Amino acid sequence: MDMNRSGVVIRRGRPAGPRTIGLVCAVAAAGALLSGCGSSGSDTASPQKSAAPSRAVPATAASLNADQAQRKALVPQAKVDYGQALKAAIAAVPSSEAIAAELKGTPSSSYWDTVVATTDGTAYAVRVDAVSGKAQKPQPQSDDPDDKQGLGARLGKATVTAQQAAQTATEKTKGTVTTIELGDADHGNDTVAWTVGVVTTDDWNETTYEIDATNRKVLWMHVDQD
Repeated sequence: MDMNRSGVVIRRGRPAGPRTIGLVCAVAAAGALLSGCGSSGSDTASPQKSAAPSRAVPATAASLNADQAQRKALVPQAKVDYGQALKAAIAAVPSSEAIAAELKGTPSSSYWDTVVATTDGTAYAVRVDAVSGKAQKPQPQSDDPDDKQGLGARLGKATVTAQQAAQTATEKTKGTVTTIELGDADHGNDTVAWTVGVVTTDDWNETTYEIDATNRKVLWMHVDQD
C-alpha cells in the first residue's frame, strides 16, 4: 500500500475481500466473476484527487496472467457498456435506481449482471445481454426487512449516480468500466460509496476506485496487477 502526493491510498495486489451490500454479492455468486464483488480495506486517506497509476509497457499475450487474459478475451466482445445495461435494467423495473452492474460470461456469451432497486429498498437482479442489450425478466432479491431497510437508507444518502461515479473513475484511469456497485465505504463511518472497476486495454489490468456517493471524492484506489 502506498500513498500518493494527494493523500489518496493506493493499493497494489489483490483486495482483501468484499465489503459491499449483501444483495449485490448474492447476485454475483450466480456466475463466474470478471472481478471481485467490491473491494475492502481499513486504510483511510484524505479524499483528494489522485494521479492515474503509471502505465507499464503494453502486455503481450505470453505475459498475461489468467485474470488479464480473461479480461482481454471478454471485454472487447461487450458491445453494450455498463451505462446502457443499467438503462435497460431500470426500464425493466419501473421507478427503480441503479445499484450494481458487472460484466460476466464468456467471449461468445457475455452479459451484464445488474441490480436495481426501488426507494423502499426492494432490489431486483436483471441480466442484460452484453451484445444485444436485451434485458431478461427481473428477479426479486431478498425480502428481509433489515436488508430492504439498509438498502433504502443507502439510496436515500447517495446523491451521486452510478454514471457520475463511473465518470469520476474514468477521468483518472482511461478504460472500460466492468464493475460498479453501491455499498458502505471501507472506513466504516456510515459513508455510502460507489466501487468502480476500470480495465485498461494496454495492459489488461483493473483499477478499482472507491468513490464517496455524496460528493464524488476518491476515498481509495487499488491496482490489480496480479
